[in-house]
Amino acid sequence: MALSFFAIALVLFLTLDSDYTSTPVSAASEGVQITYGSVIKLMHEKTKFRLHSHDVPYGSGSGQQSVTGFSTVEDSNSYWIVRNAADKSAKQGDSIKSGSSIRLQHMKTRKWLHSHLHASPISGNLEVSCYGGENESDTGDYWKVEIEGNGKTWRQGQRVRLHHVDTGGYLHSHDKKYTRIAGGQQEVCGVKEKKADNVWLAAEGVYLPVAETK
Repeated sequence: MALSFFAIALVLFLTLDSDYTSTPVSAASEGVQITYGSVIKLMHEKTKFRLHSHDVPYGSGSGQQSVTGFSTVEDSNSYWIVRNAADKSAKQGDSIKSGSSIRLQHMKTRKWLHSHLHASPISGNLEVSCYGGENESDTGDYWKVEIEGNGKTWRQGQRVRLHHVDTGGYLHSHDKKYTRIAGGQQEVCGVKEKKADNVWLAAEGVYLPVAETK
């Protein structure tokens, strides 16, 4: 069952820094800036599937929580909270520049989008999983935002690649689907080459406005 805008906004308010005063908004059109603390869905450009996870482990590789692509737009397991990574000075509401390293926290399970050298189940590329928790995160959760084109800050609807810091793999998906998972979910993995299949766009979500400079 999909989470309503108000439910997501409530989750956002509960996790905001105490000095953040702006109101989260639902992004209804392209061009809204993605900021730290926003809750978003990432859409794979070629297949239109959303980056998805749920509390089901891989049956091979690391055995960590699986990550897939899912076609149902309304599914609540496809929401991710954008967090800072290496830049400890980044705070809620800060815009995200091209080249920034971020972490993506799965909203429901609180684990981090992760990658490592285990082989992915279908294609044998780099496995992408969810791992850790609120107080358990490492550099395997760091992804560098690479904006396509001339944009300098990440915006909704903008073509981006997410480049995994530890392995050098790009977040990737394709039309290879799992046969034993309901809903025709497709594989998400990491590949080291830039390809058309590793382009993503921020889609639905609740976006924190850019924080005012004090």
